[in-house]
Amino acid sequence: MHIAVSGNIGAGKTTLTEMLSKHYGWHPEYESVENNPYLEDFYGDMHKWSFHLQIYFLNSRFEQIHKVRSGDKTVIQDRTIYEDAYIFAKSLYKQGFFKERDYHSYRALFDSMIKFVQPPDLLIYLKSDISKLVHNIETRGRDYENLIRIDYLKGLNQHYEDWISNYTAGKLLIVEVSGMDFLNNPEDFSSIVFKIDTELHGLFS
Repeated sequence: MHIAVSGNIGAGKTTLTEMLSKHYGWHPEYESVENNPYLEDFYGDMHKWSFHLQIYFLNSRFEQIHKVRSGDKTVIQDRTIYEDAYIFAKSLYKQGFFKERDYHSYRALFDSMIKFVQPPDLLIYLKSDISKLVHNIETRGRDYENLIRIDYLKGLNQHYEDWISNYTAGKLLIVEVSGMDFLNNPEDFSSIVFKIDTELHGLFS
């Protein structure tokens, strides 16, 4: 199976991906963040580096999906290729950081690639309010993320809501994480596991 975890910056995707991979014995595929050559430049000058960053993410995610589908393991993926186009590139375009020419070139490339992509067997969406996102971002202490603006996070959250409300490609599990601490509270993590088991196998499997 292919399980994917989606959600805004700071929602807890990487943490939950790691915890679920250990709990179920699934193979984790993480987002290319630490080795991304454009990320720090992007947060310093979003107008200049938006196109470069999104192309990098799109390519790395497409490679990930090919690896997932050609393998024989159940994989849990940190963020999906859909978010690259429908959330981040779209948000950057709407906020004026993506030139129209670049955005249309990006979308043409995405539309060609997505024809070869199968949706995940289960999409887990971590829904979070802005204050929780900001708290998590500050807690993990990545220097380049100190440059993230609140209005940017708000814009992303709205695009997530629009995308999720129209998602019909496969099974979808929405987890409201604003009041959760699944890393430190076993009951919160257990509640997520119960919901996943129900979605994948039914209540009485």
